Amino acid sequence: MNNKEAIAKILAKQIELKENEILALLEAPSNPELGDIAFPCFKLSSILKKNPIQIAKELESKIKLTKKLEKITATGPYLNFFLEKSNLATEVVKKILKEKEKYGNSTEGKGKTIVIDLSSPNIAKPFGIGHLRSTIIGNSISNIASSLGYKTIKINYLGDWGTQFGKMIVGYQKIGNDKELNKDPIKYMLKLYIEGNKEEYKNEARAWFKKLEDGDVEAIRLWKKFRELSLKDFERIYKILGIKFDCISGESLYNKKMDETIKNLKTKKLLEESEGAWIVNLEKFNLGVCLIQKTDGATLYATRDITTAIDRYNKYKFHKMIYEVGQEQKLHFQQFFKVLELMGYKYSKDLIHVYHGLYLDADGKRFATRKGKTIFMEDILNETINLIKKTIEEKNPNLKSKNEIARKVAVASIIYGDLKNQRTNDLVFDLERFIEFDGNTGPYLEYSYARSSSILRKTKKKIPTNIKSNLKLNESEVALIKKLNDFPEVIKKSYDHLYPNLIANYTYELCQMFNEFYHQTKVLDSENEIFLLALVESFRIVCKKSLYLLGIETVEEM
Repeated sequence: MNNKEAIAKILAKQIELKENEILALLEAPSNPELGDIAFPCFKLSSILKKNPIQIAKELESKIKLTKKLEKITATGPYLNFFLEKSNLATEVVKKILKEKEKYGNSTEGKGKTIVIDLSSPNIAKPFGIGHLRSTIIGNSISNIASSLGYKTIKINYLGDWGTQFGKMIVGYQKIGNDKELNKDPIKYMLKLYIEGNKEEYKNEARAWFKKLEDGDVEAIRLWKKFRELSLKDFERIYKILGIKFDCISGESLYNKKMDETIKNLKTKKLLEESEGAWIVNLEKFNLGVCLIQKTDGATLYATRDITTAIDRYNKYKFHKMIYEVGQEQKLHFQQFFKVLELMGYKYSKDLIHVYHGLYLDADGKRFATRKGKTIFMEDILNETINLIKKTIEEKNPNLKSKNEIARKVAVASIIYGDLKNQRTNDLVFDLERFIEFDGNTGPYLEYSYARSSSILRKTKKKIPTNIKSNLKLNESEVALIKKLNDFPEVIKKSYDHLYPNLIANYTYELCQMFNEFYHQTKVLDSENEIFLLALVESFRIVCKKSLYLLGIETVEEM
């Protein structure tokens, strides 16, 4: 039983609210000097027909202190609880040392599966930084859900079908050269796409995509070649990022299943003909019309996504299915979720579009591939690794395994540079800021973790798991202990809102508090050395776990 649960139990004996209702109301005071946990009495005011200030005063006089509580005070309409710091320190450190990397985990998701659709780059196009957000946000959400007991299935659903392939094939027909294609596949395929995307080839591109859908031998040959070359390029990037998938799928997988979806929609009288095309009219839901099949018989994203959702539910019987895709696709997801609902699939309510804002350049403009303006993710990663390696060589020239440490710190720079922001916001990709070693950055977090590891390497003393603390704790020690105590609640809140930035922001604050502790407290050869070493190890465990939840690997030294 954690401290909030203990306080809820105490309050439940005094007031006409259940423990779970009280738990939902408990909060941290805006000013730490007011207490550790606050109970607002406003809700009781309507029940008891009394002023909330009076209720808080009455409760203050009724509740007796326990070994967990140092003081209880009424401040205005709030009843504030001060935790007994020595007892709190003992409980928190013992729990972390015992549970280690499982600290903060729960079993709330036991027996439930969450499917996460993430990354999803387009075949025959470069993996640009536009795909990065979906990749790292989706991966972090998967890690967070797994820590709460959910079985997660990460699917990389490749954009390996669609009208863009008609454009690619036309580009190849006009300027294609196999020698150039094999020499530098991704950059050359981008050149083919730009050529095939010209307005003058619009009709040819449509015709070639129709041929592809109809199984034309030459169209299929080129499509397979583009797909294979792209996958090799993507795999290099995922390896640098340290990201793996449970399933690599693609739109092409559902080509032969879409006729069944269209037939199903017709049977349920949901399809309407409109100027030779087939649509589902969603205007009464303020969602416009959902185009299912074009006049030439070609299918669309909605057709494939409806078919894919049905297939995935039949396969996984998911508790939730999360699509981590940019905010510009909001209407698309609202439309096909609504179509599935109208088709009678109850799991449509369990489909969630977790959207993110755009990456912007220094001028505040969106990165795009259509007009040749693009940023290659592999180039960004290599540049970041080289910059980090240069800094490491300046700071610690004798460091071993520089290349691997530089890779991890570089990836931490990029991932944290993104995830510290609320995912729904647009974000300027500022690499110079991301790689700074001071302030709210990935390298700062890595350095904080490495610093804690360095302290522990300097001692040969074994840290017992059964820590006894009857100590006078200084301000920095208390702040660090309280922050460590918050970790399980932060994980839960981050999952409930599907906001990895809550974990990221927590990690930065935790590292700040550790560094304050480091500067204020002598650990080695101190009177309280064993407890303080246990506190350092507790920080190290939680810091590593929180970074893991973000998809960041730690380094032991820098």
